[in-house]
Amino acid sequence: MSHDHHDIELRPTPRQVEAALNPPPGRTGGDLVVETLAGLGATTVFGLPGQHALAMFDALRRSDLAYVGLRVENNAGFAADAYGRITGEAAPLLLSTGPGALTSLAALQESAAASSPVIAISSQVPRKGLDGGRHGHLHELRDQQASFRDIVKSVHCVRGQSQIPSAIAAAWESALTAPHGPVWVEIPEDVLLAETALPVVTAMDAFPEDLLPRPELTAVAAELLANAARPAIIAGGGVVRADAAGKLRALAERLDAPVVTTFGGKGAFPWEHPLSLQSWLEDRHTTDFLEDADVLLVVGSGLGELSSNYHTFAPRGRIIQIEADLGKLEANHPALGIHADARIALQALLETVDERTDTEAPERVRTVLERVRERIDAQGLDEEQKILAAVRAALPATAPSFWDMTILTYWAWSAWPGAMHSAQGAGGLGYAFPSALGAAVADPATPVLAVSGDGGAMYSLAELATAGQYDLPVTWLIVDDGGYGILREYLRDPSGETTAAATDSDAGAATGTAAVTELARPDFVALAESFGVPAVRTSADTLTADLAKALATPGPSVVVLPAVLKMFAPTHL
Repeated sequence: MSHDHHDIELRPTPRQVEAALNPPPGRTGGDLVVETLAGLGATTVFGLPGQHALAMFDALRRSDLAYVGLRVENNAGFAADAYGRITGEAAPLLLSTGPGALTSLAALQESAAASSPVIAISSQVPRKGLDGGRHGHLHELRDQQASFRDIVKSVHCVRGQSQIPSAIAAAWESALTAPHGPVWVEIPEDVLLAETALPVVTAMDAFPEDLLPRPELTAVAAELLANAARPAIIAGGGVVRADAAGKLRALAERLDAPVVTTFGGKGAFPWEHPLSLQSWLEDRHTTDFLEDADVLLVVGSGLGELSSNYHTFAPRGRIIQIEADLGKLEANHPALGIHADARIALQALLETVDERTDTEAPERVRTVLERVRERIDAQGLDEEQKILAAVRAALPATAPSFWDMTILTYWAWSAWPGAMHSAQGAGGLGYAFPSALGAAVADPATPVLAVSGDGGAMYSLAELATAGQYDLPVTWLIVDDGGYGILREYLRDPSGETTAAATDSDAGAATGTAAVTELARPDFVALAESFGVPAVRTSADTLTADLAKALATPGPSVVVLPAVLKMFAPTHL
């Protein structure tokens, strides 16, 4: 949405003048942070307090902002990430200096890879300890911001109180400019703690600019698509983030062009639509079909590793790539690169492209899906498909789901019918449960599902306390296979034996290569109940009923499924 900045009223009212001249006493730099966030439209902040950052958390108590405190900074980052994904708004993340800040890095990497708008605001050592002086302050780093520059979209360093509102507003605008992403604001402890005579921050102007496509490029793209013999569309996460699914469907139907959604783009196109190739990107039949397209429209995807069947995809036709992230344009394949927001670019194509009729397209789509189904069904993996279907049957249609890096998720990327959120951007463990908590904060009236393996679950157990404290409606499905299941699959030797399966039963500890993938773990049911969170152990046969009951019950819950799952055979090797 574009805004005319000339319409902003610059002349203060008499009441505003009076308030500005007589600010309430006892305010600090921390209040300027909180007031700026409120002025920008924030309603909720995530975080974890620390000594250097206490002025911000003290100011929160004097504000109307809701605070959600998690137990580990990385988990707080995942929760903020999900809040940003669900609402489309910037999610503030308040952190302390040094270890507190650095612990958020993996979550911010996921936000960067998935284009989630997170505003991380960290404290820093006092100004006299900056610039590598090595004064021995607690949490001191030689150059804290350097640790974040490779990950976030932009870094904003404050050195005086009057800089705080503008720095946070600039960060806010950066986070919400396409492509969305995490940003970093750093404020020294003494700046946060000092009393301020500055007036209370009111409404701030930080409207992101629209990323418009160049009309000569969309004109060429429209001509190519209208005259194509075998057009196809790859819809990535950019379509979902731009809320452009409706425009994508309209364009696909106008062109009679089959659509495949990437793992990050699931939900961008109706799963059962006659033109839907679904998401079977790790299948050679899908790859062959896309390679045969004479014009391939790629919207909101960089055609990275997972979207290209592990870089085995070798297109023979022309590629049109619509992408908001400039660095991803033509990064993997030559293309007519259109640097634009997916929604705006799709609208431009809809306004210019001529209709194209291809009555055989649905039949070609059916043929591909039948071949995929035959290949999967021939592998004897009925239990895996049964479990995934049981989860789908239990989840209400409007309920979001968040998936950790685990075998059931690898299945869901291809086979889950519709939208889902996973950590496939950066691929780190521990994403699902804290992200689901963030989604529940964004919409407390809707139940949320989190899916983890037992290895990934161990990263997030502390947040059972958070779920209970805030009574968040998150059901956590833990698939317990006694180890890092997907790594166990990767380490399987040519005979089919897992090289990491042997254990020393006398010592009760893993020996040799067993230490790589096999894990001792707690009784997850008893552990959840010790946090006051209801829990149940289930089976493949009772999974749908147990999950549905948990999702329908207010507050948090845990469902544990003991199961050793296998992956379907890859086609890229």
